[in-house]
Amino acid sequence: MNYILLSPHFPPNYYQFAVGLRELGVNVLGLADEPYNNLSGGLKSALTEYYQAYNMHNYEDLLRAVGYYIHRYGRIDRIDSHNEYWLEAEAQLRTDFNIQGFKVDTIQRVKRKSMMKQTFIDAGVNVAKGRVIKTLTEARRFVKEVGYPLVAKPDVGVGAAKTYKILNDGELKQFFQVKPPVDYILEEFIQGTILTFDGLADRDGTPVFSSSMQYSRGIMETVNEDSDIYYYTLRKIPTDLEETGRKVLKAFDVRERFFHFEFFRSDRDKQIVALEVNMRPPGGLTTDMFNYSNDIDMYREWAHVVVYNRFTAQYTRPYHCCYISRKSRKTYAHSHQQIMENYGYCIIHHESISGIFSAALGDYGYLARAGKLSEILEVVEYIHQLA
Repeated sequence: MNYILLSPHFPPNYYQFAVGLRELGVNVLGLADEPYNNLSGGLKSALTEYYQAYNMHNYEDLLRAVGYYIHRYGRIDRIDSHNEYWLEAEAQLRTDFNIQGFKVDTIQRVKRKSMMKQTFIDAGVNVAKGRVIKTLTEARRFVKEVGYPLVAKPDVGVGAAKTYKILNDGELKQFFQVKPPVDYILEEFIQGTILTFDGLADRDGTPVFSSSMQYSRGIMETVNEDSDIYYYTLRKIPTDLEETGRKVLKAFDVRERFFHFEFFRSDRDKQIVALEVNMRPPGGLTTDMFNYSNDIDMYREWAHVVVYNRFTAQYTRPYHCCYISRKSRKTYAHSHQQIMENYGYCIIHHESISGIFSAALGDYGYLARAGKLSEILEVVEYIHQLA
């Protein structure tokens, strides 16, 4: 099997996808603009070959790279990056070279929030009312339907970039004065808890691994208010969340890939409301959180699904695993040394976070795990306490 990994060095922990494939005898073909000498030793040893593209945003460079690999190794069986940023480039390459996976005719359904919303509706899943709005006049008509607050976000966008919460007419008018020249969708604001349904689907679309996380607050609020965040895996997935998640999985026909579906549990009526889908592993260190909460290796299990269509690990979710952020510009009550002295027994990993993710995930992140949620929340409170 010949597998091209786009940008296999980023984020740093994702080199383990290459390791998992190589252990099963796959030709792992790296493609990125990073100089080879900058790659980690673990990644270098897992790659069969590496092609440094001059400009990853120039599609001709990507075409040339894939053509080179075909000349060297024959037909390319798969291409992926596990990153939201490259979804459209991957789809175009799969279309041009007839490679299995999401192609140009299906990728917009998982990129455009307006098309996601229609797919949710068709699947019988609750959604926040919303539509693509191009003018202030259209926006005011929408306000008459749903009232304030509103959320405005790019119809195609990653994370909470350029996302706004609009509270009144003045802020609505101001939004249209600063709005970037791209399509925006306006939605009614849902007050509630953010939950996820995450996992890995096999070649037949069956979820062979599933998990769920609960967030302390939304990414939009975290970014816009420059606040700290934490989120943790659940040991038991609520029945209504899992049922809804499986409906969404089927509606989007997810096969042989990770998925990360976001929902609200509404404070008003406790109903599950779909927010958006992501056809990739959840960001940051979440793949490692799956591992730590189950004592398994999702990187290798993903490789088993790709090569053999088989998930080999047993998992029972014996732990909650929690990501806890800190921001360097804040002054906290407890130092890193004090954190490790007091809670090192349950902190299983900690590291600096890439600047690309720091607005949402902080500049430093801790992973803590425990069987009881109360223990997790105690660690969160200690780490986040301000001086």
